[in-house]
Amino acid sequence: MARPWAAFGVDLHLEPAGTSGLRRGLTDALRDAARTGRLAPGTRLPSSRSLAADLGIARNTVAEAYADLVAEGWLTARQGSGTRVADRAVPAPSAPEPAPRRREPGAPVHSLIPGSPDLAAFPRTEWLKAARRALATAPFQALGYGDPRGTRELRTALAGYLARARGVRADPGSIVITAGFSHALRILGTMLRARGVRTVAVESYGLDDHRALLRAAGLTTPALPYDRLGTDTGALTGQGAVLLTPAHQFPMGVPLHPDRRTAVVDWARRTGALVLEDDYDGEFRYDRQPVGALQGLAPDRVVHLGTTSKSLAPGLRLGWMVVPSPLLDEAVAAKGRIDTCGVLDQLTLAEFITSGAYDRHVRSARLRYRRRRDALTAAVADRAPEIRVSGIAAGLHVLLGLPPGTESSVIQAAAWQGLALQGLSAHRHEQAVAEPLDALVVGYGTPPDSAWAATLEALCRVLP
Repeated sequence: MARPWAAFGVDLHLEPAGTSGLRRGLTDALRDAARTGRLAPGTRLPSSRSLAADLGIARNTVAEAYADLVAEGWLTARQGSGTRVADRAVPAPSAPEPAPRRREPGAPVHSLIPGSPDLAAFPRTEWLKAARRALATAPFQALGYGDPRGTRELRTALAGYLARARGVRADPGSIVITAGFSHALRILGTMLRARGVRTVAVESYGLDDHRALLRAAGLTTPALPYDRLGTDTGALTGQGAVLLTPAHQFPMGVPLHPDRRTAVVDWARRTGALVLEDDYDGEFRYDRQPVGALQGLAPDRVVHLGTTSKSLAPGLRLGWMVVPSPLLDEAVAAKGRIDTCGVLDQLTLAEFITSGAYDRHVRSARLRYRRRRDALTAAVADRAPEIRVSGIAAGLHVLLGLPPGTESSVIQAAAWQGLALQGLSAHRHEQAVAEPLDALVVGYGTPPDSAWAATLEALCRVLP
């Protein structure tokens, strides 16, 4: 008989079992719970009357089971203290003996891996204030399953922010909240496949994880050519969609050339294809005017994608898609019919944006990252003047060009010194139409402020 047990603060599932009667079955179940740690030492058990009522058995049966376990040392019984689990050591499960490992470089002490902001700079105080305000004012209905597109509050806040800061043409109804960019790409992959699309063009340099997500949806991902002007969108032909980072190409760090922005929009309108715009770090620019979102040129053909992963923290798992109206129902169907993103975090982000805290945070972060970028370029110019630094006008990473054939040796040398680095080759499409280059993709947003100087010094030591 399996019954929930909830008395005196204890919530434990007991299943008296066996063929020797209820007393033996209950005794065995309690003993097993104490032996395995399900009942922690010191836990006060219900009275025999309460447990008997919960299990629907005679009180004497429970009392006799308790007495047996007290005699065995599993339980203790003292006047005024009730019956408790005895203080016994619970053996830890044995672990398999680890296989011998060859000597490897130590764990990284410093990291310049791109893809993350300074997590130590997350605005905890302002976020907590926003969370309190959001929770205090949210109607109880907001805690239900909700609109599959996401909360109305966040979609409204984002529509205003994206129009103001990124030039996106959107209304709250066309925005779908996602659990980050990868989630959005899975949704779009499913939607494109259902529409009969078989091919999504990608850039010659980009994240392999993104290509893998599209391939998992059954889509092929041919590479577009890359040259001194960036990705060549003029090479698009019969593909059903293209994935681009037009504001700040990752990892090369250049914006899509104006002629090629026009070309990709013309191609999409002519063929009925879609442009998937990954606007991953559009808020951070330093030496140039901001490059507006491509979606502003063709909201009917471009799906604009953004997240809080670079501006706040990837652990929030909050992102968004601005979807052309005719495709909205298909995108929602691919996501699912209920909202799968945390409502409280959505309400907090909405409050964070509408209160102005998000703008203040971005401006502060932009200044801090610009100082880091300036320090990095100055240090490289001083310590390794033959290294070419590029992609510095925006974003959270730069490209450091290396002498031919030295990329892997520099990364290995850095690893032995406790510095995590990533080479350009890690982002090269296996069928890239581009000249092979040796370079480092240096994410200067990653280290906390306290480690920045030491991390920069470690980088300069390994540069050829």
